[in-house]
Amino acid sequence: MAAPPTPDPTLLAGGPAGPRALRPLVETVLAALADGAAARCGPLPRGGPDAVTRRLLTRYGAALPAQGTGAHDALHSLVTALAEGAADPADPHCAAHLHAPPLAVAAAADLAAAALNPSMDSWDQAPAASVLERHLTGALAALVHPAGPAPDALVTTGGTEANLLGALLARERLGPRLTLVCGANAHHSVRRAAWLLGLPAPLVLPTPTGALDPGAVAAALDRLDAAGAARALVVATAGTTDAGLIDPLPGLADALAAHRARGAAALHVDAAYGGPLLLSDAHRAKVAGLDRADSVTLDLHKLGWQPVAAGLLTVPDTAWLAALTQRADYLNAEDDTEAGLPDLLGRSLRTTRRPDILKIAVTIRALGTTGLAALVDSVCDAARALAALVAAEPRLTLWARPTISTVLFRPAGAADEQVAAIRRRLLAEGRAVLGRACALDAAGRPALWLKATLLNPQAQHSDLAALIKLVLDQADHTTEPEHPEHESPAKDGSR
Repeated sequence: MAAPPTPDPTLLAGGPAGPRALRPLVETVLAALADGAAARCGPLPRGGPDAVTRRLLTRYGAALPAQGTGAHDALHSLVTALAEGAADPADPHCAAHLHAPPLAVAAAADLAAAALNPSMDSWDQAPAASVLERHLTGALAALVHPAGPAPDALVTTGGTEANLLGALLARERLGPRLTLVCGANAHHSVRRAAWLLGLPAPLVLPTPTGALDPGAVAAALDRLDAAGAARALVVATAGTTDAGLIDPLPGLADALAAHRARGAAALHVDAAYGGPLLLSDAHRAKVAGLDRADSVTLDLHKLGWQPVAAGLLTVPDTAWLAALTQRADYLNAEDDTEAGLPDLLGRSLRTTRRPDILKIAVTIRALGTTGLAALVDSVCDAARALAALVAAEPRLTLWARPTISTVLFRPAGAADEQVAAIRRRLLAEGRAVLGRACALDAAGRPALWLKATLLNPQAQHSDLAALIKLVLDQADHTTEPEHPEHESPAKDGSR
């Protein structure tokens, strides 16, 4: 029988030899990223789902090969394929979703986190990372809740987990007979949170203007009281997914005041998108009233330019997090806690989790809050510039001036089917990635709009003008088939 192969000491990313093992592999990855981007030559791969599938699987080969090809070949082949088939949020014409291009410094920090591989479920797996997390989460929470007795924040995978945690903590504070109240503009994760927690389906209030009306919330709470409902969690939104609108937070806090005073209601604000406006002198007033919430969702892989994931749930008082406390003897034995070892298990719904705080901390130390604020201001400025270009073009209709960095528009006089076809043709040709949103038109009728969510702080005025030209060109050809019969190689760099 052949002897088993000798373990290769260059396989591991950690330890004293880790940097030497990583350095050449990182060079291979960087070369593959460049090769893939050159092959894609635009914000999205050409040809649609079938073409992407064919190219990826051709490069990958057998899913479970018996013999490996080696680290450099595997990295170059698959990273190239992934980059060629990626939607690139760093391209100014990739503007469909709240999908930010990550900062290079944050991505580099993520490499360190992956190499060190701390697990944030016990102190003895992450001594320094646990200190960094407590230090920074407390400071971030204090930005949101400056008057709180002991502000604190939990690191989450994003807005969905943070909204779930907000509902869970409200249930534990207010009691199991809890009803979630939200607007039709709320993120779908609010309904999912109610389902996961075994709560009644949320009471969803109409939002014809796109924002939640405090008067409608007050009336809804009165109806719940009259029906014998025990408690309510009102979920407001600071930065809606469709249009980037912000609910009137001060008015909502006022509408809840009497109910909160007798422990019958709480306010959670989903500020996954709009929360970082707090950093900006120019835009902070848009989220006035955020400090009056009982819990707040933030998502720094949106207006924070972090690699996924980088979510947070903030609360004004760390004592409210005690409901998450769990005991597992192998992670946080009671006598270890009493002896002074920090207890991390109650800091998340997850057990094993990455030190996502590192990339956030590195970014803030590198740029400072003023540097991040400048990025926030730049994308808000770009959205205003795009809206001005749309408003000046008679062949396009602007839905409204942007509140944050989302712009809704559509070709004037187009049917919804034409709007949808324009978007799909741009996707199939790999020319632009625009989203879609439903909102009322000037006559008060539901209509389909193209959505540009601008999160690239390096986007130029010429990029915005080119995006409008792409839409107008497609609007002239919406009667043609949506999917080209064959791909154009576009080797000259054109899109």
